Formats: sequence, structure tokens, C-alpha cells
Amino acid sequence: MMKKIKISGKKLVIKKGDITEEDTEAIVNAANSSLMGGGGVDGAIHSKGGPVILEECKKIRETEYPEGLPTGKAVITSGGNLKARYVIHTVGPVCSSGKLTEDKARLLKDAYYNSLRLASERGIKTIAFPSISTGAYRCPVEESSKIALKTAIDFLKEDRTVQEVRFVLFTDYIYEIYKKSLEELVK
Repeated sequence: MMKKIKISGKKLVIKKGDITEEDTEAIVNAANSSLMGGGGVDGAIHSKGGPVILEECKKIRETEYPEGLPTGKAVITSGGNLKARYVIHTVGPVCSSGKLTEDKARLLKDAYYNSLRLASERGIKTIAFPSISTGAYRCPVEESSKIALKTAIDFLKEDRTVQEVRFVLFTDYIYEIYKKSLEELVK
């Protein structure tokens, strides 16, 4: 299952799959603020990428973010044993009520935007995202998908470095929501 569109001569892709298997230059980790691994995408990336990712995350915590990575910010490590050369770690908002408030929507947009900006600054041309904050953090997939896709589309229109943004979605359900949201955004 895959859908591709062109945005200013660049590619936006949504697909069903396992982000740890992507061959993009960078994949994005929906991390928790500790950067020490966790469940879901975070756990899978740390597990498959191996201990080098955790060691680099520990250094980031020691030198840059001793209190933890703030929601909406992004940092980069190597990809360890992954196909991707880099992992960009970002923290999405927690929607414990299952609702995406205005503040949480802004933080979610920041998580996507800051990841894309960091990729661009590092000369990364291809990047893959999971659906940030829609698993354990309980943000609604429909609203979250629109924020994710609109942020990527706007970024691709302006940026010269990033050539392909992929959204790699783990379930049929989430894929179908992203597909519908994309169709609505690019009517």
C-alpha cells in the first residue's frame, strides 16, 4: 500500500510498513523526552539500531538536554545497525484526554517541522516519519495526520535540500486515514 505525489518537484510518499526497514537517509523516532528508548516506534528503533543509538542519546542528554528533550524539539544520532544513516529523535505531545488542543497541535507541528529543518541543515535528502503521538500518546490520528502532511507539504514547497518525505504507517487503519487526509489537502 503506497501513494506518491509530487510537491514542487519533490516526492511525498505515504506507505504501510515498518519504519526500521526504510532505506531513507534518516528516519524519525517518536521518542520520549528521556531519549532512553521506550515502547512502540521508539523501542523498535533502539532495538534494531543497537546500543550505539542509546550511547549517542546519553551524550545528548549529558551535554544538551540534561532535563530531557522538550516536546517539539529534535536531535540527531547515527542510525547504528539500521538501513538509515541517521535517526532524528523528536518528542510529540501527549494527548491524555484523546483531544488535540491548540497548544498540543502547535507542539505536534513543531515536532515535524524541527525534524525536517534538522534534516535540511544536515544535507539529508530523504526522510521517513512515523505517525508521531498517535500511539501511546493518544493524539487523534485524523487531526494529527493533517498536521503532519500539511507541515511536510509546506516544507517541501520552501526547502531546497529535502527531496523526499515518507510517512511510514504501521497499520492499514492509520494508512487509510493518512491517505484520506492527503487527498483532502491536495484537492
